[in-house]
Amino acid sequence: MKRIASILSIILLATGTGLAQKYAFVDTEYILDRIPAYKAAQDQLDKMAKDWQEEVETMYGTIEKMYQDFQAEKVLLTEEMKTKKEEEIITREKEVKDLQQQYFGRDGNLFKKRQELVKPIQDEVYRVVKEIASEGNYAVIFDTASGANMLYTNPKYDKSDEVLEKLGYKN
Repeated sequence: MKRIASILSIILLATGTGLAQKYAFVDTEYILDRIPAYKAAQDQLDKMAKDWQEEVETMYGTIEKMYQDFQAEKVLLTEEMKTKKEEEIITREKEVKDLQQQYFGRDGNLFKKRQELVKPIQDEVYRVVKEIASEGNYAVIFDTASGANMLYTNPKYDKSDEVLEKLGYKN
């Protein structure tokens, strides 16, 4: 009986503490879409990615043509010439894959450029969200853009516009 009473009191205490906490939410997608520097950075990144993708696709097209030519000429070539052509195709394909990795890989040029252009803006938004949380004594500020599966949010607890104001942008 004592055990049940102590478990019940712990649950009531935990529930009581949870009710006293303040919560709010922001929509970082909404915030970032209203920051011109972020939009410009995204546009620049999209253009770079598109240009690099076209370059890679063109190179793959060249390799495909080389392979088709090889298949057409294959019967006329000596074993040594076949081997040489196959190695050339394989080498070119490896070069293109390496270039693709250099552009789009985990630590590739696109990732580095994104870090350079977008991360400072995101860091500033995060700093302001922390500031608002501290000033308003919020225990948690959720981000609705990150798929927090919030079924309902009361707009009076949405601090997105406040973040934009503190960043110097008007809604």
